[in-house]
Formats: sequence, C-alpha cells, structure tokens
Amino acid sequence: MGVIIGPRVIDAGTSLLSVLISPVPVAAGYPSPAQDYFDGRIDLNAHLIKDITSTYVVRVSGDSMDGAGISDGDELIVNRALEPRDGCVVVAVLDGELTVKRLSLTATGVVLRAENPRYPDIRVPALSDLVIWGVVTRCLHHV
Repeated sequence: MGVIIGPRVIDAGTSLLSVLISPVPVAAGYPSPAQDYFDGRIDLNAHLIKDITSTYVVRVSGDSMDGAGISDGDELIVNRALEPRDGCVVVAVLDGELTVKRLSLTATGVVLRAENPRYPDIRVPALSDLVIWGVVTRCLHHV
C-alpha cells in the first residue's frame, strides 16, 4: 500500500484579506486598561498561508479530533504541498471516505488516529486506497 498525495490543482483566487490589528496584546489573565485604537492592518494570508496555490480550507464535521483542539464546525487550513509526516494532522481519503486524523507511521503500517478516546484508531490495511489530500497547518476555531 502506498500513500498518495492528493490532487495538486486548485483555484486559489487572488483576493487578499486584511483586517485591523491592535498595537497591544489582549490580556488572557487579569484585564489591562482598554486601548481605543488600532495600529494599521494585518494581512491574514501572510500569517496563515505559506503557499496560496497549494492551500485550501475545509470545514470539520464531528468531534473525533477534539483532543487536538479541532471541533465540529471549525475550519482547517490545509496545505497540499507539505510532505505528510508521522504525527501530522492530515485530511485523508480512505477507501472513498474523507476524514481528518493524526497520521501515525508505524513499523506495522499506517494508522489514522483520532484525538478523542471514544473513537478507535484506524489501522490502514495493506490493500486499502489511502490518499492524503494535505497537511493541516491551522485550525480556525469557533468560540
């Protein structure tokens, strides 16, 4: 069984996304005095996407990756150009079923691991069709 990197051609578009950025960090502990101004703009493409021609966004359905901070309804930024390595969170197609799991390359073969104890590991049989569509680089988590 070989691990195949998924299709490479995507329509990335050319639109840029920039939003206002605060000049001071926001305290996550004790509150600090409020700042009523912003310090220019930040290009989210530059901070979230390394290779726009190989990147896409996918929405998560389900809770099998909760332990990795990936929840139902979150969006994942996925890079098709990155080499899938042991321990990476990947978007994969196993025998026609799309899933997001942590890739584990073991001495006995490939395992797709959930990050929720309610879900079993998926040991990929030797004759299965496994296609890695890309490596997850960011999770846009909804609060």
